[in-house]
Amino acid sequence: MTLPTSSGPNLKRATLAMGIAWFVAYWGARAVLEQADLAVGLKVTAALIPVPIFALFLVLFVRLIRSMDELERRIQLEALAIAYPLAVLLLMTLGLLQRAVHLPFEDWSYAHVWVYVVMIYFLSIPWIARRYQ
Repeated sequence: MTLPTSSGPNLKRATLAMGIAWFVAYWGARAVLEQADLAVGLKVTAALIPVPIFALFLVLFVRLIRSMDELERRIQLEALAIAYPLAVLLLMTLGLLQRAVHLPFEDWSYAHVWVYVVMIYFLSIPWIARRYQ
């Protein structure tokens, strides 16, 4: 498989397709991991399948950002500058609360919290882009 290197619709489509492939692989792995009667080796394999798919998504995403104009890059950078510290704040707060009170695994485990980090990033993009309109 060759990855697109130039900008344009091919790179955007490939990035989106790899993001969707990762999403499907992630939820497929989650479904496999819900089955209690599977061997540990199969569970580990299922847990690791989304990793290389996400790595390819990251390669394409970085290429996509590098192909953007200056303003689009600045918006992405500012979105990351907001999302990363907020993610650290969220994880720090949850870590301290976990020491203070019992936080239910079903709601506050790593399997659930990472989604908030992604949401913060994607919600900050339109907020930042509005500043440059």
